[in-house]
Amino acid sequence: MTNIRLIPRLDIKGQHLIKGVHLEGLRKLGDPHQFAKRYYQQGADELLYMDAVASLYGRNNLTAIIRKTVRDIFIPITVGGGIRSVADVRNMLLSGADKVAVNTAAILHPPLIDKIANHFGSQCMVLSIEAKRIADNKWEAYTDNGRQKTGRDVIAWAKEAAARGAGEILLTSIDQEGTRRGFDLELVAAITQSVGIPVIASGGMGSANDLAAAVQTGGVNAVAMADILHYERTTLPAIREAAAQLGITTRKVAA
Repeated sequence: MTNIRLIPRLDIKGQHLIKGVHLEGLRKLGDPHQFAKRYYQQGADELLYMDAVASLYGRNNLTAIIRKTVRDIFIPITVGGGIRSVADVRNMLLSGADKVAVNTAAILHPPLIDKIANHFGSQCMVLSIEAKRIADNKWEAYTDNGRQKTGRDVIAWAKEAAARGAGEILLTSIDQEGTRRGFDLELVAAITQSVGIPVIASGGMGSANDLAAAVQTGGVNAVAMADILHYERTTLPAIREAAAQLGITTRKVAA
């Protein structure tokens, strides 16, 4: 079995790490670099940085944070929020990011997915989907950090993005995000069964049992987690140990 990746998610507003519920009610938690260092030392497989207000202001402000991060953290970094062009992607990669996550701009101009994949490789192009359930087995894609409806069906949009060259999907359930109630397993399974590219489940992880369900029922390749780590309700080593007991294979990290 392929190792399941454990990815701390750091949502950023200005220079602060933040956390909300349903992508709303954002609360400042502190210096994101200190959190990132802790997760790196605990054996995180990757880091995910999301600028929570970038689409609102039309730009990504994470360049300085990423440059600081890569000085002493040596795992893959994905950056999302406000990525609108090939030039924006190049700027993030030059700052030290390995991948970019694109949501709003991709929905407004789907050929941007093709352009990023062609210029930098599909492995660099992560489609970020913010999904909200609107009926049984039906979800709508949202943009602007869960603020704007798009009218796009999530499953159809995932299929189109994969066909255009997206190499991975970051799938965030707005309904579950920040609730600690587990992932939207129906949503996750619907996407993993519809596309042939890796899927990262995000939104709702409250315990290692939720991780196991996302893998065993949802079929994901990775999980992104925030609340469970930011509030120190557990640690990455503890999650790895619990995951192993539940039959989930993760990367072995030296003690």
